[in-house]
Amino acid sequence: MAQSADCAVWQCAGWRKGEEFAVYAIVRCGGRQEKASVDDVLTVDKLTGDVGSSVTLPAVLVVDDSNVISDPAEVGRYEVTAEILGPIAGPKINMILYKNKTGYRRRLGHRQKYTQVRITGIAAGGAARKAAAKASAGKKD
Repeated sequence: MAQSADCAVWQCAGWRKGEEFAVYAIVRCGGRQEKASVDDVLTVDKLTGDVGSSVTLPAVLVVDDSNVISDPAEVGRYEVTAEILGPIAGPKINMILYKNKTGYRRRLGHRQKYTQVRITGIAAGGAARKAAAKASAGKKD
């Protein structure tokens, strides 16, 4: 089967025909990295905070239309905000300990605690605005 030239270009660019680019970010949370776009619900390690409160997640990479931003200085300008939806528990993990010829048997279980968050915004200029405000406040004094 032969592919048309335009289809091959789309596949090389990382997207398929009819698919549009959107703003998304790779955020670091709990020692892992997750892909996050606006209105996504992510399951991350347990976070402190009340249900409905807002948290800011650090971005590692930001894709804005066809513009990929991975420079730490530029990525620091972007703010990824999320709303805490609530705590959840992961799947049950069962463990069985057994020692031969001694009658020793033990059953254990574990459920990891997680927090669900909804991404509310990916915006540029959050840190830059704060830095500019500090600089202008320092000049006034």
